[in-house]
Amino acid sequence: MGDKTYNVLFLCTGNSARSILAEALLNHLGKGRFRAFSAGSYPAGKVNPLAVELLQKSKLPVVELRSKSWDEFAAPGAAEFDFVFTVCDNAAGEACPAWPGQPMTAHWGIEDPAAVEGSDEDKREAFSRALTQLNRRLSIFVSLPMEKLDNLTLKSNIEDIGRLREQGE
Repeated sequence: MGDKTYNVLFLCTGNSARSILAEALLNHLGKGRFRAFSAGSYPAGKVNPLAVELLQKSKLPVVELRSKSWDEFAAPGAAEFDFVFTVCDNAAGEACPAWPGQPMTAHWGIEDPAAVEGSDEDKREAFSRALTQLNRRLSIFVSLPMEKLDNLTLKSNIEDIGRLREQGE
């Protein structure tokens, strides 16, 4: 049971910034124990260049990252997910497809760095803040003793992680 690889899907509306950052970060932090994917309800069609720049600067792989629709993961034959996290408030309020495998879900709202206006420095700072918040949450998530927790406790834990921001993250 300890050899299980957990599939995790991060959802956002545009799938160009937050969900992309989460996918890259979890694939790094998960060290093969987690396989992360991301998608959007209305994908932008391209990854935000500031997200790519930040990930490269953080020495995280960007080669396979692309903006894609969540329909891709609801189709027959798609990967079954253990966890599905919404990282933007809009996606959390939308009617999601039925995911194969009945994954555990939680909302982990992160402010949209792509929506920040101002100087390039302001925008880069917003992306850096989003990555820092995701790093904190995902570091806690990957340290959970998945095999030892019952579903109710695990669900409570992943919901608590999503509330970190509300407690002054």
